[in-house]
Amino acid sequence: MFFVYVIRSEIDERFYVGLTEDVERRLKEHNSKKTKSTKGYIPWKLCFFETFKTRIEARKREIYLKSGVGKEYIKQNWSGSSVG
Repeated sequence: MFFVYVIRSEIDERFYVGLTEDVERRLKEHNSKKTKSTKGYIPWKLCFFETFKTRIEARKREIYLKSGVGKEYIKQNWSGSSVG
């Protein structure tokens, strides 16, 4: 299984979209400053994740969520919320 996840910084409410096989481990890595692009904005909270059978499907969704339209989708549906 592959997961596309969205986390939100509690410092400035910015979002980060990623792909992983283990959401819990990946969130811990983000909050342990092990990810260069997110280490300056900890702590991070999980907003939501989606499950996919293949990496290809997950990657397509990740690319969409990182696009301008995808970013708006995230802001409209998950701003100020936790996993849902």
